[in-house]
Amino acid sequence: MRQAALNEALSGFDAVAQIWRRRGVFALVAATVLAVAVAALVLLPVRYLATASVIIAEQEPGANTSAAWAQKIGDPADMESQLLVIRSPRLLRQIMATPGVVDAVVGECERGRMWGAADACQRLKTDPGAFIDHVDSRFSIASAGRSRVINISYQSGNPEVAKLLANALTQTFLEDQRTEGANSREVASSWLWQELKQLDQQLRDADDKIQKFRRTKGLMRGANAPISSERLTSIGQQLSQAEAARAEAAARLQEIKSEQERGPTDAPSVLQSRTIADLKQQLTTVSAQLASAAGVLGPKHPSILALTREQAAIQQRLVDEMQTIAASAQKTFDANNVLVTSLKKQMETAKAEAGSATLDEASIESMVRDTEIKRQQYAELYKKASELETERRVLRGSTRLVSLAELPSKPFFPKKVPFLAAGLTLAIIFGVAAALLADQLSRLRPAPKLTTAAPEPVSSDLVAPIDDAPASVPDLPPQAELPAAVDEPPAEPKSHLPSVADVSILACLPRLKSLRQMSALGAILQGHQPLAIPQVLRLASEDAEFQVMLHDLVHELGLDASPRPQRLVVTSPDAGDGKTTTACVLAEHLAAAGRRVLLVECDVEHASFAQVMALAPSPGWLGALEHGRPLHEMVLRTEHPSLDVLPAGVATGPVGDILEVISLDSLLVGLDGYDAVVVDTPLSSQRDDFLSGTDWVIVCVRSDRSLIEPAVATVNKSRALGATDVGIVVTMADAEPRATTVGQTASIAAYAEAG
Repeated sequence: MRQAALNEALSGFDAVAQIWRRRGVFALVAATVLAVAVAALVLLPVRYLATASVIIAEQEPGANTSAAWAQKIGDPADMESQLLVIRSPRLLRQIMATPGVVDAVVGECERGRMWGAADACQRLKTDPGAFIDHVDSRFSIASAGRSRVINISYQSGNPEVAKLLANALTQTFLEDQRTEGANSREVASSWLWQELKQLDQQLRDADDKIQKFRRTKGLMRGANAPISSERLTSIGQQLSQAEAARAEAAARLQEIKSEQERGPTDAPSVLQSRTIADLKQQLTTVSAQLASAAGVLGPKHPSILALTREQAAIQQRLVDEMQTIAASAQKTFDANNVLVTSLKKQMETAKAEAGSATLDEASIESMVRDTEIKRQQYAELYKKASELETERRVLRGSTRLVSLAELPSKPFFPKKVPFLAAGLTLAIIFGVAAALLADQLSRLRPAPKLTTAAPEPVSSDLVAPIDDAPASVPDLPPQAELPAAVDEPPAEPKSHLPSVADVSILACLPRLKSLRQMSALGAILQGHQPLAIPQVLRLASEDAEFQVMLHDLVHELGLDASPRPQRLVVTSPDAGDGKTTTACVLAEHLAAAGRRVLLVECDVEHASFAQVMALAPSPGWLGALEHGRPLHEMVLRTEHPSLDVLPAGVATGPVGDILEVISLDSLLVGLDGYDAVVVDTPLSSQRDDFLSGTDWVIVCVRSDRSLIEPAVATVNKSRALGATDVGIVVTMADAEPRATTVGQTASIAAYAEAG
């Protein structure tokens, strides 16, 4: 473990070692780039930068600020618009009218032109397009951070020209802003005064029309209402009085007529007459005298006759007075009746006139309302026109001058310190790139064999393992030739293998990566990403070093020398130690060597063979045990003709932990005809004979485990379950130099010492 950690740390110096090996190339390229930078610093023309500043979108003058202007303040889009306005060809064309600008630009052009005719510079005086093309690339307009300040800069080899052009564009922009603001307000003010004049004339015409309409329709007003309404009210009152008088006269006339039939003595209308009252009093007096005299005198007495004649005369006068009263009552009734009839006619006429007057009044009210609206609009427009006129007179523009450009005293380009720093940085970058490229190109040449050439010595002991690593790669046997190694004559077993708890470490399987890391920068950018088992199997078949390690593992297990069938059990202390991967790659390696191999899945809780091997759905040996079917019917063929798989499958009913009650020897009964049976299983059984009949138990342990106790516990449990031969395989080990067998044994021993 300590050796693996050291090798991983040393891999970060791979790029440094490559640069050191090609230090001559690095020095040459770096010196060349630095010399070019120094030459450019000396030969490039000096340029000066003059900068003027303006601030835009300040509060516009006036008592009331428009909502559109308030929204514009702080809007980034408005800042971009102002930047485009400053760079517009219209303003660049206007600065040609500034005194001295054209001559300064022409002089700058002639000084900067190293060859060619001078007509191109003289054409700047008459051709605005050429002038704009010349100065546009030298202007730099940008906002100052997040502020509302805009910097207007101009670059030139002459500081006087830089100052003149920057101030010319600044003054032109400010004047354009003031002129545009004043013109817009003048146009708006002129339009408002014209609208006010039209509204004034419309108001006068509307007032004349209303008065003329009133005179035409006779719509004169009385004390409280129009004349027609007051007249209708008066006629209504008179009609009511006339109808009341007529009714009263009709009642008196009817009473008098009915009393004339009965006698006029008790009629109320008669009693109300003073004459009737006097005649009745005289009649009473005469009747009393006649009655008094009749008792004394005889009927023929002259007094009696005189009183009788006087009584008859008074009665006749009463009758005549009654007729006079009746005639008077008839005349009163007739007069009231005629008055009522006349007032009704007047009422109808007044009603018609009042109705017509109401419609006319409604028309007049509508006209008056329209007039009032126009009068209010006139007042508002007059107020706005007055404000615009005031603003136009006091307007200074929404843009303010911050500062004009000063005469630059220091060159803007090139600056010595930044220029040399950039040159030094580029020199280092190009030197490193050239050194790495030269080293890579040198590796493409055929490498000498280890038997004929020794590794080139290096001065540093720290980077020697890194430099020696590539030399061992050409000696690795190709992948296609690895299976043939199984048929070679058996080699003598190694006698001094490192061990953990009296158990030999059989092999160290290297970590597989989708992209080999060749430098510390590559390790940082890529990182160790977890790979899926199908991807691991593909990478394992393509990795020559991994296949060599498998070849050594087969040799350590004695599979290349034993003629009889072998049973191999692959297990691990914890999940994620590479148990399933090791079982699969070992089975594929043996099958590629021409042996018939059966791969058995006994990890019921984490069954994955169906997905890893892309197998068809199968009930597996769990389904076979549940339904009493032979196990050989559940064996599935794979793409490799020498490799078969017996998956665990899924039982339809509760079967419990089947590995608790059976042993592997009894489970594999009837599965004959194979040269090797590789079983992937955890050690969850409690039977003493669970592993009996197995030739080897391989315990997979990850190389980055900091504790060895779980591996020791797994080895002891394997022996307690009946295993005879137990070995350890270190998985996911970091890549190490592998030049000789001694180097490989040393790395395994380093892992053994880590416990």
